[in-house]
Amino acid sequence: MDVRLLAWEPSTGWSAPLPGKLDGPSTLVLAFGSPPQEVAAARLAELAAALPQAQLAGCSTAGEILDRRVADGGMSVAVARFTHTTLRRAEVDVAAPTDSRRAGRELAGALVAPGLRGVLVLSDGLRVNGTELLNGVKEVLPAGVVVSGGLAGDGDRFAATWVVCQGRPTAGVVSAVGLYGDLIQVGHGSRGGWDSFGVERQVTRSDGNVLYELDGEPALALYRRYLGDRAAGLPATALLFPLALCADDGGAGLVRTVLAVDEAEQSMTFAGDVPQGGRVQLMRANFDRLVEGAATAGRQARRGQDTGAGCLAVAISCASTTSAASTRCWPDPLTPPSCSAQPARSPTSARRPRECCTCPPTSYTGIRWRRSSSATSTPTTPATSPPSCSNCSALRAARRWSSSACAGRTAPGVMSRV
Repeated sequence: MDVRLLAWEPSTGWSAPLPGKLDGPSTLVLAFGSPPQEVAAARLAELAAALPQAQLAGCSTAGEILDRRVADGGMSVAVARFTHTTLRRAEVDVAAPTDSRRAGRELAGALVAPGLRGVLVLSDGLRVNGTELLNGVKEVLPAGVVVSGGLAGDGDRFAATWVVCQGRPTAGVVSAVGLYGDLIQVGHGSRGGWDSFGVERQVTRSDGNVLYELDGEPALALYRRYLGDRAAGLPATALLFPLALCADDGGAGLVRTVLAVDEAEQSMTFAGDVPQGGRVQLMRANFDRLVEGAATAGRQARRGQDTGAGCLAVAISCASTTSAASTRCWPDPLTPPSCSAQPARSPTSARRPRECCTCPPTSYTGIRWRRSSSATSTPTTPATSPPSCSNCSALRAARRWSSSACAGRTAPGVMSRV
């Protein structure tokens, strides 16, 4: 396997020439980013022109992470040419969450074939019920096929997401890439890092991934009471308090990230099902556990893998993890630490931390495919000022490997949101 990593920034353009020599039907191009959609369309067109035979996939995110770089408004790209693996891509339109199971079945049906080893699914982040999408996929695919992926993101705006479809950024689409061959090895890992708090509450009214009532009380009103002053920032501020679905056996439950709120219905829409009659708790970030959970997921994905011939790794996180890491990095989201090495930021751009150039180098991957997936520990105690800047190193560590158990939307990185 031959892998190239590239970045595109509005101010500097591409970090390296596009590797057209890697073009071929067994080449996978993954492009993730958060620029305006028309800018993304231009960049994707450049990739398609340079690699016309390759399978091009990707989606919008809550930011980009590539190597030691954390940024917004650009794109992170991985180009991987396989030697003994074939690829197949499929796309399905989805207009509403009720289409999710059907979309999953159609995608899986288009990809199922002898030799299928893994499937990467990338979905619109606002029109899909992740639980039903996966249920549809599982109905068709045989056991043993690894399925991973994520829902596209758009930061904390909750306005519009896109998925690469026929080389263009498109809303209302679910895309999947199948990997086939006897020699390819596909590993996966998942670990969270959120702490439940407060009393367990019963879901007294819900419909799929839409939650109406907890203990007979409107769900949105309950969230507002817990958020306090932060309630004015809904739905974005709800990312800091995802919902835990409690397991009946007392084990690890599932995490649900908020996608939207409905003031008229006083309801909340989540990225996956919230079954009526189930028990739930609010959650908040435990930063140290998020970092350790990310590292553990990376080790799980590498277990038993022979990476001597090259490796492409992709980590998937939800926007809640990104939001929590950003809060830990800068306690006041509008006042970044006084670091002379960092460029000046306006209050708007300061909301998302970027990497400080005084940060020590780390072997960090983030949310994208990468050829090396070593996960080493980094300081997690926040520093109050440079030069050690463990704020930024802790942020990078939290994003190195993240949990795919959280049915959430794509966060920054060369993929995640795989």
